[in-house]
Amino acid sequence: MAASLSRGYLGWDFSTQQLKVIAVDEQLRVTYEENVHFDNDLPEFRTQGGVYVHSDRLTVTSPVLMWIKALDVILEKMKSSGFNFSQVKALSGAGQQHGSVYWKEGAHHILKNLSPDLPLHQSLKACFSVSDSPIWMDSSTASQCFSLEKAVGGAQQLANITGSRAYERFTGNQIAKIYSQNPEVYIQTEKIALVSSFAASLFLGDYAPIDYSDGSGMNLLQICDKRWSVTCLNACAPGLEEKLGHTVPSSSVLGSIAPYYIQRYGFSPDCKVVAFTGDNPASLAGMRLEEGDIAISLGTSDTLFLWIQEPMPATEGHILCNPVDSRAYMALLCFKNGSLMRERIRDDCASGSWDEFSKALTSTVTGNNGNLGFYFDVMEITPEAVGIHRFNKDNNKVPDFPKEVEIRALIEGQFMAKRIHAEKLGYKIMPKTRILATGGASHNKDILQVLSDVFNTPVYTIDTANSACLGCAYRAIHGLVAETSVSLADVVKLAPAPRLVVTPAAGADEVYLPLLKRYAELEQKVLYNPTSSS
Repeated sequence: MAASLSRGYLGWDFSTQQLKVIAVDEQLRVTYEENVHFDNDLPEFRTQGGVYVHSDRLTVTSPVLMWIKALDVILEKMKSSGFNFSQVKALSGAGQQHGSVYWKEGAHHILKNLSPDLPLHQSLKACFSVSDSPIWMDSSTASQCFSLEKAVGGAQQLANITGSRAYERFTGNQIAKIYSQNPEVYIQTEKIALVSSFAASLFLGDYAPIDYSDGSGMNLLQICDKRWSVTCLNACAPGLEEKLGHTVPSSSVLGSIAPYYIQRYGFSPDCKVVAFTGDNPASLAGMRLEEGDIAISLGTSDTLFLWIQEPMPATEGHILCNPVDSRAYMALLCFKNGSLMRERIRDDCASGSWDEFSKALTSTVTGNNGNLGFYFDVMEITPEAVGIHRFNKDNNKVPDFPKEVEIRALIEGQFMAKRIHAEKLGYKIMPKTRILATGGASHNKDILQVLSDVFNTPVYTIDTANSACLGCAYRAIHGLVAETSVSLADVVKLAPAPRLVVTPAAGADEVYLPLLKRYAELEQKVLYNPTSSS
């Protein structure tokens, strides 16, 4: 895209497979995009999908220097294209959630004194006590999770404190593993960062604090008062609070960009660095969620982002501090059996055709005459269950459904599960609630009609290509005015509006309210009797 820029803002996304950047101008128009794909553009690191999967198949890491070198490469690409760095007023960014970075003793001095004559990766190559960072795909900390939950009085109590039960990818458990296996490495570490705060540190030339929103994905932060939980810290490793530092609101201006970027690339000394956050919170900003809204990504797995005022933490799903309103919360629910399950039923029941699938779906009545189904080809996350489970209107288990009934049972069941588990976390449907749908299935109006009917709320679609990146560009703008109580919604009102696709059918709510109650009761049976699958 054109490299010209008048008074703009940068949004960065240090994701699993690539580093991306977007520039927007003051009218919120995207004026520049660039990316570095780790596997293709940095083959010397020999990653697959941006990661190393270790021999135990549980440990998954990424090399810290790869992320730094990617930043070198992308900045040089921007420079070569004639990008005008001097017009950038502010920048912010996102990092893949749950990844952690371990700065070695003495690294702070090097970070604060970067030579503009050298690329970052050369200056910083000896700055990390752990060269390969544990990331969100890691599942090697089961024993640490057990210990953490035991220390606080159980999974639900940990969720009450930190917003989530213990998860193997969460940073507290990763730190506990490093401390227990390599105490000398832990002792040599002077600062522990998330990928987000690490990336912010690169631009700041100083250690950047962890923001509230990404910090609430660590099993360490008390989400209500936004302080570290002493009990959780002590259960993971000694002296941990000092290594983590304080947390800050996600809209905080951390300071001005480091002299390195002014001298090497021509950034303005007035360019501000706004706190970086996790990729999921950044996507909430990019999708411009407001109070009461739901974003549903209908992809390989289905993910819900919810704006919540009064959270009710549970042992399923996650409550995080809201990245654009420090008085609110966001909830995150992930369902592993998403589009792959829909595609499998499409292939089995509709000859592999989405048109046939839609015809079958619309040929059946709302509520499916009381027939309900649970469809989990792989072990589901929410709830933890597997198998195909079908029930007729009398709650009797049946071995199969007619094809058109099967299709509606799948779609209704997937969306009823989403509403039930959202409400378990404290979500309340409000008169102004909107569903913002993205992902592959959001192109199917008939599927979205069922979604609208089950939630009894209108469904909109929104173009969210690079939503985390775009969200960070928006957050960069917002950070400059956040202290004056201007909301993100006010800042981004010039952005393209979501497009209304469907509204609830008349009478749908009366059909689904009793069905939702039945579905929730049957889900308990499926959950606690996992052997009863067909």
